[in-house]
Amino acid sequence: MEKDSISYTELDFELIKLEVKEMEKLIIQLKGSFVGSSVIVDQLEVEIRNMTLLVAQLETLDKNNVLAIRREIEALKNKLKECEASKNENALLSPPLPAPGSCSHGGVVNISRPSVVQLNWRGFSYKFGAWGRDYSPQDPDKGLYWVAPLNTDNKLLEYYRLYNTLDDLLLYQNSGQYRITYGQGSGTAVYNNNMYVNWYNSQKIARVDLTTNTVAVSRILPDAVYNNRFSFANVDWQDIAFAVDENGLWVIYSTEANTGNMVISNLNDTTLEVLNTWYTKQYKPAVSNIFMVCGVLYATRTVDTKKEEIFYYYDTNTGKEGRLEIVMHKMQERVQSINYHPFEQKLFVYNDGYLLNYDLVFQQEPQKEPQ
Repeated sequence: MEKDSISYTELDFELIKLEVKEMEKLIIQLKGSFVGSSVIVDQLEVEIRNMTLLVAQLETLDKNNVLAIRREIEALKNKLKECEASKNENALLSPPLPAPGSCSHGGVVNISRPSVVQLNWRGFSYKFGAWGRDYSPQDPDKGLYWVAPLNTDNKLLEYYRLYNTLDDLLLYQNSGQYRITYGQGSGTAVYNNNMYVNWYNSQKIARVDLTTNTVAVSRILPDAVYNNRFSFANVDWQDIAFAVDENGLWVIYSTEANTGNMVISNLNDTTLEVLNTWYTKQYKPAVSNIFMVCGVLYATRTVDTKKEEIFYYYDTNTGKEGRLEIVMHKMQERVQSINYHPFEQKLFVYNDGYLLNYDLVFQQEPQKEPQ
């Protein structure tokens, strides 16, 4: 009886591997032909990759395990069918993206549902942190992926990892792991092969050269408060938050003189010198997080445990600020950090330890009449 049972599961196991391979082929075909936002396809690709890893790792299966995996495969197949059926519909509904790295649009008007990439490499207990992809204007389509979970005190940034490709990140392989002893909070950003951090327990900001893992420069951010004086709502130790967009490096913070409202400064990414500063009327502790796109600050607030809202903007190009109502779904309760990548036009979100991606939808500029 035992031998027959083993033969049964081994046969089913081979069939399962064949089915997963067929799904891998289909998702590759879908990626090549899908028009519009690819967030659904990307998420399915991650799910199928995870299924492939699960099947590869399991050496012994009983009948119940096989049946459970078959149910998951059927669910994935149904998702793939729905995705394939809707690809032409999405082509009609999704406006074309502006050119990568371009600001030829009217700003953010919508956002996709999240694509769950994975849990951070340190585990579920490391709920605070940041992640993203390095952006360099010289090589906009290249760049390391980085993941920087804070220690469990939710304050100290001590370890981070770098990955050459997204596949390496997904498989937890070929990573470089590095240690620093002075990073604070989840407001980290990476630009042009440098990591920017708030110096621990201080008003200082620092640029860390990722090639050598050494501090290239540090300096005081004038008038900035720190150590939870005006951090974001539900996120401690983030009085100072960096952001990257098409226009370079930014830092968002508060001052006593501006009564806790957000201050935006454009920085020289080499020297950390403040180049220009804008003062908003939005109270920073009422904001859950921020990101920059084309010189426009976007701020989020918590609606409930499953939704955020992009509710506020400040345009440094015009000095205008105003309200928005863009719903942003999330997987877990708190959003610790948001990083924007100008070439991919995606948000990289750290959500209670999980790494999420979102596609942004931009307002199309009106077509110019031919002369």
